[in-house]
Amino acid sequence: MKTTKSLLQTGALTLSLLACSVMAAVSPEEAAKLGTTLTPVGAEMAGNADGSIPAWTGGLPKNAGTADAAGFLSDPFPNEQPLFTITAANAEQYKDKLTPGQQALFKRYPQSYKIPVFPTHRSASMPDFVMEATKRNAVNTRMVEGGNGLENFEQANPFPIPKDGLEAIWNHITRYRGGSVKRLVTQATPQPNGSYSMVYFQDEFTFRGALKDADTSKPSNVLFYFKQRVTAPSRLAGNVLLVHETLNQVKEPRLAWLYNAGQRRVRRAPQVSYDGPGTAADGLRTSDNFDMYNGAPDRYEWKLNGKKEIYIPYNSYRLDSPKLKYDQVIKAGHINQDLTRYELHRVWHVTATLKSGERHIYAKRDFFIDEDTWQAAQIDHYDGRGTLWRVAEAHAQYYYDKQVPWYSVETLYDLQSGRYLALGMKNEEKQSYEFDYPAKESDYTPAALRQAGVR
Repeated sequence: MKTTKSLLQTGALTLSLLACSVMAAVSPEEAAKLGTTLTPVGAEMAGNADGSIPAWTGGLPKNAGTADAAGFLSDPFPNEQPLFTITAANAEQYKDKLTPGQQALFKRYPQSYKIPVFPTHRSASMPDFVMEATKRNAVNTRMVEGGNGLENFEQANPFPIPKDGLEAIWNHITRYRGGSVKRLVTQATPQPNGSYSMVYFQDEFTFRGALKDADTSKPSNVLFYFKQRVTAPSRLAGNVLLVHETLNQVKEPRLAWLYNAGQRRVRRAPQVSYDGPGTAADGLRTSDNFDMYNGAPDRYEWKLNGKKEIYIPYNSYRLDSPKLKYDQVIKAGHINQDLTRYELHRVWHVTATLKSGERHIYAKRDFFIDEDTWQAAQIDHYDGRGTLWRVAEAHAQYYYDKQVPWYSVETLYDLQSGRYLALGMKNEEKQSYEFDYPAKESDYTPAALRQAGVR
């Protein structure tokens, strides 16, 4: 009996050690690659073989351009012209560097969809404190609760040297977007003929560590706070969404509340997760389509397919110009591709497949994540029949004056209906993103919603 018990204990210990190794961080020797052969956040430092992707040399400096009185940034590459343009006529020639979603868009809109390809600039970087935290994360951060939460995590980029698909997705979920930001953005959901009505949002977004009054010495499962007020059209104005985004949403689900201006009531909003309907999106996106992908990863199996080189939207300063009107951006079928800029970059390819017994309108998702920022650049969404349904493209820009990578516009194209959603445009708004605004924990309470919803 003693021998049997000892064997059982030894077996349990072995299984425990194997489980820990699966969830373990990288070794100090491997982490030493960060800042040498790898960038401080885990991308390959070197360029590619033919030089079409250059080496990373630190990203754009803070004075790479100028900011106008409203905070809009000038294009640091104003005189560059496309090297070539991919159209439906020549897309086959470039298919090895296109996603299935991009190829489908050429077939869906053969006369108008195009990809203008510019020289590649590895423009992104992050503040020193983020890159230093990333090195500590590499050896300290671990996934817990079956991969549904993190421990020993700080700032951003928990797994700069990912070993599986879920680690790569956590990098996107937790990536650096500045400590605190306030923004005025818009959302359009055009009909197939191009007609649309605009929805206007005022967003406030703050990581817990950036709150002015939070006691960060106490452990918390909250990753960040998000508040979104609809300011127009009038039928929706005054409605406010509040989210406390948790690191482990299985153990402690995301906390969300909605203030309905018409009823003047605050209610819990458990539907603001997974495939619950996106705010004022006319059924064209799910809650977890926001920010390309967000929320608990527990409904999918995640596979890391490795890296590949593809053309992705990048350095989209022209698309963010305050000289543009929304009518110049929003067109039938897709946004005005003449205003876009694509570059060849290395991306991590991750496939999410819906677990048996779980429910979601997307049975499979293919992610293409930029190695320099950990931002999802393209995501292909498949329905339950295995048919490619929706294609997401994020037009990235680097806020070089604040050292923050983010998006200018997120698009989500519905191949079946011929409609799409464009979110994040601010061309006609009175200001660009306001980073580092002084947010307090009391700003993100249900009691604060009524005040935020005053029309």
